[in-house]
Amino acid sequence: MAFFKKYNGTTDKRLLRVERWTWILIYGGLLTSVLSFFMPANPDGSLGLVLVGGLLAVASGVALIVVRSRLHGE
Repeated sequence: MAFFKKYNGTTDKRLLRVERWTWILIYGGLLTSVLSFFMPANPDGSLGLVLVGGLLAVASGVALIVVRSRLHGE
C-alpha cells in the first residue's frame, strides 16, 4: 500500500484549466510578494501596488481551490 495515492489528473479540459490557473496564481503571487520586499522604495507608491497585486493573486488562487473543490468531473 502506497503512502500517497497516485493522482492522474482529470481529462475534463475545464477542470484542468482551473487546476493550472490555481497554482499559477498562487506561486506567481507568492513570488511577486516576496520580490516586492527586495525592491527599492519609490516615492510614488508603486511598491505597494506590487505587493497588493501579488497578495490578490494568492487570494485568487486560494479562491480557485474552493471553486475546484465544488466542481464535479465527468
